[in-house]
Amino acid sequence: SALGKLLKLDTETIYQAIQWSAHTSIFTRQGRKGQLSSWKAYAPGLVGKNAIDAIDRAMRGDTSPSPVWEGDYGIIPILVKKDNKDLSIELPEKDEPRAGILGTFTKEHSAGYHGNSIIDLAFNVRKKIKDLKQVKKINIYSKEYTHIVMGSGSNDKEKYSPLASRETLDHSAMYIFAVALEDGEWHHEKSYSDERKNRKETIELWNKIETFESERWNKKYYDEPDPLKKAQGAEVEIILNDGEKIVDQLEFANAHPSGKTPFKRAEYINKMKPLFKDMVNNKEDVRFLNLVENLATLEPEEVKQLNISCDKNKINFEKNSIKGIF
Repeated sequence: SALGKLLKLDTETIYQAIQWSAHTSIFTRQGRKGQLSSWKAYAPGLVGKNAIDAIDRAMRGDTSPSPVWEGDYGIIPILVKKDNKDLSIELPEKDEPRAGILGTFTKEHSAGYHGNSIIDLAFNVRKKIKDLKQVKKINIYSKEYTHIVMGSGSNDKEKYSPLASRETLDHSAMYIFAVALEDGEWHHEKSYSDERKNRKETIELWNKIETFESERWNKKYYDEPDPLKKAQGAEVEIILNDGEKIVDQLEFANAHPSGKTPFKRAEYINKMKPLFKDMVNNKEDVRFLNLVENLATLEPEEVKQLNISCDKNKINFEKNSIKGIF
C-alpha cells in the first residue's frame, strides 16, 4: 500500500499487489516456536521483498488470486477461522492518521520486545542479591502473551536449552533474565555466544526460573486502551535457600516512552554504533548518519545513497564461503 502510494498508482493496481503480497507472506506461528533459525530474523526482509515484487507484477498488469481475504478458502475462513458474517475489521478513515505504528516501541536490548522490561527488571533486582548461588527459585509473573510466547507457558523445551539458537533464546524470558541477572548488562552478540549460554552456573540458574500468567498484569496490558500506558513488564519473586523472598516489579522497559529513561535521538544513534563497528568504517558511518539526519530535505539522488556500504576489510568472507545456488 505504501509503495503504491509513493508511486501514485491507481486503486486497482494497489489492490492486486496487496493480494499477491498477502498470499506470499503468510507464515504460521511455528516460525517463532520450537527450533527456530535465522529465518526469523530475515522474515521482515522477505516480506518487504515480496511487496516490491507484488507491486512490480501489478504494474505490469498481472492480477492475483482473488479475493484473498474473504474468499471461500481465503485468509479469513482458513487462517482466522471466522465466518465473514461476524467479522469486524477496523480501518482508519480516509484522512485519519495511520496511528497503528504508535503502538510499537523501541527495544534497547536485542531480545523479544516483551523481554526488554524483564532484562531491566533483572538489572534492578540483582543489586538486592548478595550471592546468586543462594537462589532457590525465581518466579516471573506477567501477562498471558509474555508467559506463552517467551515464558515457560510456551512448553518449548528449547527455551531452556544451551543448544538452542540465538533466535530461540532471544524469546526465552528465562534465559534473558538469568544472563541479565548475572551480568548486569546486555550485548547483542556476547549475551548469546556459545560460551555465554553454556556456563554451568548460568544453566543452573536458568533452570530455576519459571513464568506465570497473572490476571493483574493481564489487566494492566489488555484492559488499557492507551498504547503508552499498556504495562509491558512483570513482577519477579526470588526465593533464597534460607526462605527469604525478594520481590520487585517493573511496568515499562527503561527505553519505553513511559519508562525510566525514554529513548531519544542520541540513544538511537548510540544503539546503532556497535552494530556498525565490525562492518562499516567511520567515514561511511558519518555519511549515512548525515543523510538520515536530513531525510526530509534529501534530493532523489541522495535518497538512493541511503544504503550502507560495508568495509570489505572488516568482513570475514571465509566465514560465509559455503556455495549454494547463487
